Amino acid sequence: MRIALLSDIHSNVFALDAVIKDLANRNVDLKANLGDILYGPIAPRATFEMLMEHDFVTISGNQDRQIYQSTDEEIASNPTLQFILDDLGTQPLAWMKSLPFDMQVNEEVYLCHGTPEDDLVYLLEDVSKGYAQLRSDNEIINLLAGQQSKLICCGHTHTPRAVHLSSGQLVVNPGSVGLQAYTDEEPVVHSMENFNHYAAYSIVEKSALGWVVQHINVPYDFERAVKESKKRNRSDWAHFLSTGRRV
Repeated sequence: MRIALLSDIHSNVFALDAVIKDLANRNVDLKANLGDILYGPIAPRATFEMLMEHDFVTISGNQDRQIYQSTDEEIASNPTLQFILDDLGTQPLAWMKSLPFDMQVNEEVYLCHGTPEDDLVYLLEDVSKGYAQLRSDNEIINLLAGQQSKLICCGHTHTPRAVHLSSGQLVVNPGSVGLQAYTDEEPVVHSMENFNHYAAYSIVEKSALGWVVQHINVPYDFERAVKESKKRNRSDWAHFLSTGRRV
């Protein structure tokens, strides 16, 4: 079985288009989208429409929930969220609400956004010091909360990783299609950085000896994404998109 893993598109239709075109040259059995799909100041509706043209298996992310669970007060204080809602309309909201929290693809393959219990928690990274450090083997296994699948596919941290556990399981994060750096205030102020502007995704393939993991970086016209972010007064996103760095 050969699976393409995409995550954290964040409304970056230009990056998504490049990844889909790259995928056209690769033979995969399943294309999985691991959430955080339409939140961002770039092109939410166009991203949704592009995804609808392709056969992705899709789960929800925390910022997908943030869009349709937002209160009037949250919308009023967040111009980016207001733009997203105005741009999307009703059909994409209904679609996001219908997405499952996680998915057991088969006996061996499991999909989640954060952890099997919480889409806000990083499965692989500890950010208590303000930057990402790989969690211990025991910490990761505890966060799996009894999930026994041999291949665990997660997103959320925008950081490509493949981590083998003492349980014999492999955890793969494909990184982010659409945003290669960010700063967040929860659970503490921290930053994630990939130090490039490429669109990232992964392909995993079952072999006789285990899962082969290929992390792929695809060039795209990131300046178009930067331009759209600047239109929405998101200079922080413009910097993240162009450099893959927090500062």
